[in-house]
This record gives sequence, C-alpha cells and structure tokens, in this order.
Amino acid sequence: MATISTNNLARAIYESSLGKEGDSLDFVVKNAVKLMSDKHLLGKSKKVLDKLEKIVNENEESVKVKIGTRKRLDNHTKNEIENFIKERYKVKNVFIEESIDEKLLGGIKLEVGDEVMDLTLKNKIHKLKDYLINN
Repeated sequence: MATISTNNLARAIYESSLGKEGDSLDFVVKNAVKLMSDKHLLGKSKKVLDKLEKIVNENEESVKVKIGTRKRLDNHTKNEIENFIKERYKVKNVFIEESIDEKLLGGIKLEVGDEVMDLTLKNKIHKLKDYLINN
C-alpha cells in the first residue's frame, strides 16, 4: 500500500484549488479533509498546512516573517525590515507577524521559515560571554 506524503498532499490541495473560489473551493477543501480522514492523516494536518503555506508563498513570491520585540515597532522600522526581507529572500510580498515579548531586554528577533536572526541584547551578551571565556 502506497503512503501519501504531507508534501504530495499539500501540493495536490494547492494545485486542485488554484483559481477556484466559492462553492468549487469548498468542494476541494471538503474532499481534501475527507481524504485525510479516510487515510487517517488528520493528525498530520498541521504539517500539511505548513507545507501548503510554503507552496503558496513560493508560488506567490511571498514570505511570512515573525518579529519578536520588547515593544511595538514604529512604521519606519517595519518598512526597513520589510525591504530587507524582500531583498534578502527575493520576494515581492512580506507578511509581518509581530509579537511583544516582555522577557526581552532589547533588540529584535526575526524568524523567516527555518531561519532565525537573533539580534536581541540577551543573545549579544551571550556571544560576548562565550568569546571572552574562550579567548
């Protein structure tokens, strides 16, 4: 019996839903959920959705960036980050998801897919400590 990978399932959902809306999109989604239920894959739905999001972002030249800071960023800083991300990842659209973390001393933490750019004060202090101990 052949197994269905989360990658293949996400790709099939993406391709079958392209250009659809309303009732025809509902039909595709219902069939995808039914297939996942029939094949006992509902436990992998988070992985399928993550893969689907990656496929959509790749095809639409988009990326989602999670920003963690101690306090809310002003619009100028958000625009600078957006331009940096567009240039670094060669995308047209950047979706920013900002979260406030009171535990941070300062700085910023960016997450794009699997990549983390930790520019927080805590991380810089940790790196300095390691450098001083090891040199």
